[in-house]
Amino acid sequence: MKLCAVSFTVFLNYMGVFTHAYEKDYYTEFSYPLDVDLQPLVKQHIDGKVPTTEPINLFNYSYLKSCENKCSKNSNPVIVFVVKSALPHFNRRQAIRQTWGNQNRFSDVPMRRVFLLGTGFDPDIQRLIDQESALHGDIVQADFHDDYRNNTLKTMSGFKWAVEKCSSGRFFVFADDDMYISTKNLLRFIRNPLKYPESQPTPTVKGYVFHTPPQRHKPSKWYVPLSEYPYHLWPPYVTAGAYVVSREALLNLHYGSYYTKLFQFDDIFVALVALKVKIDPVHCEEFYFWKKSYSKFSYRNVIASHGYGDPDELRSVWNEQKSVGHA
Repeated sequence: MKLCAVSFTVFLNYMGVFTHAYEKDYYTEFSYPLDVDLQPLVKQHIDGKVPTTEPINLFNYSYLKSCENKCSKNSNPVIVFVVKSALPHFNRRQAIRQTWGNQNRFSDVPMRRVFLLGTGFDPDIQRLIDQESALHGDIVQADFHDDYRNNTLKTMSGFKWAVEKCSSGRFFVFADDDMYISTKNLLRFIRNPLKYPESQPTPTVKGYVFHTPPQRHKPSKWYVPLSEYPYHLWPPYVTAGAYVVSREALLNLHYGSYYTKLFQFDDIFVALVALKVKIDPVHCEEFYFWKKSYSKFSYRNVIASHGYGDPDELRSVWNEQKSVGHA
C-alpha cells in the first residue's frame, strides 16, 4: 500500500501537479531579464545612436542567402510573407508560391515572399536548395542548424532580414509552411483588424491570441520547468502559425529582442519582447491554430488555418476559395 502511495506521488510529480503550488503570480510578480525599460533603448537603435545598455543578444549568424534585392526602395510592398520552412519541404514551398504566396496575386497590391531556412548536413538537399533559390529568388538561409529547437533563431532571422533588407514593407506576415492563408481576407483584415470584417483602424501585432498557463507535466513537448519560467501564466501571445506585424511593431520587436533573454518557444519569446516594449497583441478568431473543417462556403472569412502540409490539398482548397472570391 505504501509503495502504491509513493508511486502515485512520483507520478503526480512527473505530471507537474505539485509544481503549480510553487509558481509565481504573473500579474503581481512578473519580471524577465533584462529588467530594464526597453523603449528608450529601442528608440536609440531606430535613431542610429549608440545604445546606453549593451545588448545581450546580437544574433550573430551569417546569411548564406539573403534576397538582397527582394524589396527595393521603390517597391513599398503592402504585405511581405516571411515563411518558416524546413529544408526538405520543396513541395510545400512551391504550393505556397502558386497560392497565397503568389507575389502577383493583385496587380494593385505589391507583395513579397521569402522562405526562412537554416542549414543541414545533407549536401544533396543543399544543392537542391541552391537551385531553388536561383530559380525563385525567395530563399533566406542563415547558418544555424535547421531544427525545431531553433525556431526562435529562425523567427529572429526573419525579423532581422525584414528590418535590414525589407524595411519598406508595411505589414509582415510570419507564417509556417503548413498554413492556408486567404490573401484577400488578409488584406481586408489589416485594414480593419479590431472588428474584422467591419471597419476599424490598424493596430500592430495581430493573430490568434492566447493567455494560458505553461505546461508543467514532463512528458509534454512544451514542458517548461520553473527554473526557466516561474510564473503561472504566459504573457498574451499570438500563435506562431500565422500572425501579422506592422512595420513599426517589427522595429520594436527586433531591437527589443536584443535585450530579452532567449526562450525556446518562438511564440513565447515574441510575446515576452512584445510585453517589454508595451505592444498588446490583437486577437482575431479567423486565425485558426487548428485545421478548420472545410467546405466551400465555410472559409468565407477565414484568414489562416493550420493543417495544410499536403501541397495538393492546399492548392485545391485555395483555388476553390479564389473561385468564389474568398482567397
